[in-house]
Amino acid sequence: MQESRRDFITSGATLAEGAQGDYPKIESVQPAAPIPVAARNVYAVGWNYPAHFEEGKALRDPNQKCPEQPVFFSKASHCMNGPFAPTPYDPKVSTLIDREGELAVIIGKRGRNIPEAEAMNDVFGFSVINDTTARDVQQTRHGGQWFKGKSLDGHGPMGPWIVTSGALNHDSLKLQTRVNGVLKQDANTGQMFFKVPAIIAELSLGLTLEPGDIIATGTPPGIGHAMKPPQ
Repeated sequence: MQESRRDFITSGATLAEGAQGDYPKIESVQPAAPIPVAARNVYAVGWNYPAHFEEGKALRDPNQKCPEQPVFFSKASHCMNGPFAPTPYDPKVSTLIDREGELAVIIGKRGRNIPEAEAMNDVFGFSVINDTTARDVQQTRHGGQWFKGKSLDGHGPMGPWIVTSGALNHDSLKLQTRVNGVLKQDANTGQMFFKVPAIIAELSLGLTLEPGDIIATGTPPGIGHAMKPPQ
């Protein structure tokens, strides 16, 4: 199934409208992530919403300035999880699990050194992903380095849908994160500092992107770690 999804993305096939068949109702199934097992690490962008950069200033070097180029890191492929599945919790590993709701970009074809003006031609579609982060692992055990604290198994719930490129305006989408039904993050993708084409152009510079690659484009303000007291 995983290979067939990747093959579908690679083929650039057109989705059929009005497909016939006897399908179960969505309420009767437990949706998995649209890409249940990422073929490679999930690419991610840090500090892409200026308000998120500002909310974390007290937690960083006060002299640090907002980056002039996208800040990239990655999440290990085993972070993938279903959109409504429980996030694994082991208090021996981490007790400070935080949310980071984000727009996800799914790459549709192989490319390197992709010009910004042509970048959207390489996008298959969009989804949502939670860049779930173990703050104590990130801040205490690994001195602020991001990879390990963001790569615990199941700490990347995604989906349930991929909406194909062109079917929505990715530059103006409401992006919300709720915890137990309580709204914690409420923003619009138009507030991203680096837009999707700029992210793809910079990431692909000397680095080949493959069909099915996932890019988490950054989280807006409202993370629990920046709350007073932290949530």
